[in-house]
Amino acid sequence: MAGWCSDTDVEGDLMSERTVITEDGLQLHVTVRGRDDAALTVLLSHCWTAEESDWHYQVTDLLARYGHDVRIITWDHRGHGRSDRAPEHACTIPHLARDLGLVVDTFAPDGPLVVAGHSVGGMTITAIPEERPDLMPRVVGVLFVSTTSGELSKVTLGLPAATGPILRDRLPFILASRSRMLSLSRRERFPVVERQIAKRFLFGRPARPRDVGHVVDQLIHAWPETMSGFFRDMMAHDRIGNLAAFDDIPATVLVGSRDLLTPPEHAGKIAQGIRGARLLVAPDAGHYLPFERRELVSAELCVLIDRALARIATQPDGERDGKRTPRGRHRAKA
Repeated sequence: MAGWCSDTDVEGDLMSERTVITEDGLQLHVTVRGRDDAALTVLLSHCWTAEESDWHYQVTDLLARYGHDVRIITWDHRGHGRSDRAPEHACTIPHLARDLGLVVDTFAPDGPLVVAGHSVGGMTITAIPEERPDLMPRVVGVLFVSTTSGELSKVTLGLPAATGPILRDRLPFILASRSRMLSLSRRERFPVVERQIAKRFLFGRPARPRDVGHVVDQLIHAWPETMSGFFRDMMAHDRIGNLAAFDDIPATVLVGSRDLLTPPEHAGKIAQGIRGARLLVAPDAGHYLPFERRELVSAELCVLIDRALARIATQPDGERDGKRTPRGRHRAKA
């Protein structure tokens, strides 16, 4: 039954590792930090082939700044980390958006939300207006990190147009084939392909060895269906028309100038499509901004959180339900 959950307390009542069951029977691993009566919930949605530790730097920084006065929720997407392996047909962005909604329903059923998404996590946010429009009035801040609203089929990975798309389309299936054909222990001993992909296509400059190693480990542990299924769905991802639903919500779009997977022009389209959104480009950074530019990502999250907390503090107690005044829909800018 969707929504059933189990709890494992890690730090008393202030940090719990939990499990929730999706609409199609998969178990999702969820970590909840903060008080049950926290005035604000922050949702951190991670990157493709990663897991919740994609945000470990930011979680540390938010805890240092806010303690447990803000609820922080991270989770492993279906087919990632400690969540269940998902069949390829269920590895889609709409599934991720509905899973996000289930996490909110279960662990943050009321109150305002600040939502951040890295890569496919950001694509998941762009699907909220179509999959869970009921959540939109509660969203009081959005951070899009190294992500896109569509047209990934035009990405060339920084290579010539004649060869870039060919390699782009083959790499996920090369990784999936290695996952199917080679044992985990062998891939851990000889992660040659995974390491080259991480260093060449995922990171900019400088790239800290421990961060590259972290991402390589995530690639090694990714299921083949996760690689191939989500890749196919991301190639068809087109939610530019949904961006107007975020008009006038405080929104920031971050991208690295050397991001080869979701280049700066993709971030620019998101910023153009959301009235009032801010665009920040990190010089020399690649696709893994939460690792590569920890301070920038954490600082921009804090800007959104502080703004949300200030707004909450000015509301009468009876009106602190997190809901914004509904606004008319606007056509997204191209």
